This record gives sequence, C-alpha cells and structure tokens, in this order.
Amino acid sequence: MVQTALTFVTAGAASLFMAWAIGAGSSGSTPFAPAVGANAISVLRAGLVVGLLGFLGAVLQGANVTEAVGRQLIGGVTLSATAAIVALVTAAALVAVGVFAGYPIATAFTVTGAVVGVGLAMGGDPAWGKYSDITALWILTPIAGGGTAYLTALSLRGERFPERPLTVLLCGLVGALLANIEFVVLGPPGQQASLAGTYGPQLGLTAAGFPLGTLVVTLVVAGLAAGSLLWDFSREPDAAQQHFLIVLGGLVAFSAGGSQVGLAIGPLVPLLGGEGIPVPALLAGGGFGLLLGSWTGAPRMIKALAQDYASMSSRRSIAALIPSFAIAQTAVAFGIPVSFNEIIVSSIVGSGYAAGNAGVSRRKMGYTVLAWILSLLLALGLGYGIYAAVARLLL
Repeated sequence: MVQTALTFVTAGAASLFMAWAIGAGSSGSTPFAPAVGANAISVLRAGLVVGLLGFLGAVLQGANVTEAVGRQLIGGVTLSATAAIVALVTAAALVAVGVFAGYPIATAFTVTGAVVGVGLAMGGDPAWGKYSDITALWILTPIAGGGTAYLTALSLRGERFPERPLTVLLCGLVGALLANIEFVVLGPPGQQASLAGTYGPQLGLTAAGFPLGTLVVTLVVAGLAAGSLLWDFSREPDAAQQHFLIVLGGLVAFSAGGSQVGLAIGPLVPLLGGEGIPVPALLAGGGFGLLLGSWTGAPRMIKALAQDYASMSSRRSIAALIPSFAIAQTAVAFGIPVSFNEIIVSSIVGSGYAAGNAGVSRRKMGYTVLAWILSLLLALGLGYGIYAAVARLLL
C-alpha cells in the first residue's frame, strides 16, 4: 500500500514538473509574445494573464488531447506508473533545458517521443494511424500558419485594402471561429459543444436540410465581435488595434491551455483513471501546474520570442495570432498534440517576412528547427532506453 501510494505521488510530481515546464516554455510564453513584441502589454503582465487563461483552457478544453496522449499513442499495452514517470521526467527535462537556454523546445515533440519510446520499450505496438495525423499537422502547421500570417500581414500593410475595415473584418472572422469552438460547459456530461452547435438548432431554422440556425448564431457572434472593434476604433483609434491584439493573445493563451495540459497529464490517465479520479480533476491539477510555470518561468521565453525572432508591430502581431488561434483550436478539436512553439514561431516568421524580413533571424530559426527535430529523436531514444534500464533493475 505504501509503495503504491509512493508511486502515485511520484507520478503526480512528475506530471506537475511537466506542467510547470510547459507553462514556463510553450503555453506560457508563446501566446502573448507577439503582443509583447508590439508593446501592447508588458512581459510580467503577459505572464500573469496567460497563466490564468491557460488554466481555464486546460479545464474547459483539455480532455481531447489528454485522452490522445494517454491512450492513443501506443497500442497493445497500457502505460504503467513507471512508464508514465519516465516519459514525463524525460520530456520535462528536455523542455526545461530549452527554457533556460532560451530556445523554445517543441513540447509536443518531446512528450510524444517520450511516451512512444516508453510504450515501445513495454512491448507496445506503434499507432501508425495516429502518427500520420500528428505528422500531417506538424508539417502543415508552419506552411499554413506562416503562409496565412504572411498574406494577412501583407494585406494589412499594403495599399490595396484599407487597414481599418480589414482589421474589423478579421475580428469578425475570429468571432466566427469562437462561435464554433467547443467547451465542456456547453455540452452534455462528458462531452463538449460550441455556441453555434448548442443554440443554433434551437432556432429551428433549416433550408434543404441545412441547419441555418448554426449559421445564424455564427454570424451573430461574428457581427458582435466586429462591431465591438469598430466601436473601439471610433472611440480610441490609436489604441483599438492593440486592444484587439491583447484579446487575440488571450484567445491563444486559452487555446494553449486546452492543448498543452494533455501533454502533462495524459500519461497519468491510464494510471489514475483506474483509481476513480475523474478527468476534470486531473485537468484542474494540470492547469494549476501550467499556471505556476507561466508565473515563474515564462518571462524569459516571452522575451526570446518577442524580440529574437522578428521585429513585431501591431499589424504583424495580429497577422501572427489569428492563424495561431485557428490551428490551435483545430488541434484541440481533433485531439492532436501540437507544439505551440511551432505554431507561434512559424506565424511570427511569416508575418515578419511580409515586411521584408523585419529582423527575422535565420540563424535563430535554424537552431530552433534543429532543436525541435533533435528533441523528438532524443526523447524517443531516452524514453525507450531509460525505461528498459529501469524495468531491468526492477526485475
């Protein structure tokens, strides 16, 4: 009994360490880095706000990715307490090294590699279908995020489209996305639902079998978002763009919590789920770890992302955060672990190139991509090797 309790405590401590490392590195630094780079919010205030919003995102949206990390990365076996501890400590150590070295290690790469490594060492089967989904998103993220950010930033700074109406239109697009993302508070027990999906059908509007109610709710939320920014422009034209930027940072921070918490507590689901501990309780614990990491370790990485990768204006920051929000919510919806560092860095670089490189550091980017690839391979190898050695010692 004492040994079992000690095992659970150790696994919980490893998960909390992982959550802290994620909060200090990925989810804690990336969402507000463009806003800090554009001088819309201070580094310390960004760390405070992102911690609170990340906690809410973890509790309200974290279930999908948590389930994927805990049960879908390896087949044929269930992660043991020892395997969960080895995977979490290995991944967290790699992320922590990146935090203190000033390079944003892709957290999803390290956690995925470590979990797959220990799973294979246990004799599990590769989950090729899930790996293909993950790989596709990881490859498409810099293409879609960087490309969209580039085109958006180019449109905002060009003369073809008036900047203010285009910014209001982009705000409406964000509102439409917000109306269709899912939260646990809107769905039945154990499920999630969106504003449009919940309240649209209640309107009873259809046309040729198409649920018009969902479209109506989406357009209403989009209109409210666009109208609020338009009103802000009429009242404080110089500050309205920065207000929009801060809201975007908040939405990305919320999305980061929903995605990244699964990387910290996912390996515990097979272990603690069988003990009757509900997933919402695990999500709250993981969210608390993210919050601690954001408050204590994020400022260093916020500075690195805001200043070292590209010189960011308000327009380029808006262009970077909109695709980041969309990609993050796509990952949450499909339960795919994704690196927020990859999302944000590629979007920052894409928006920076729209201004003729805008201080984009190719050398910094080269080292970052190399760190991402090596972290995946290193986590896979270390997870496999360390678990195999520990298992042999315990026999």
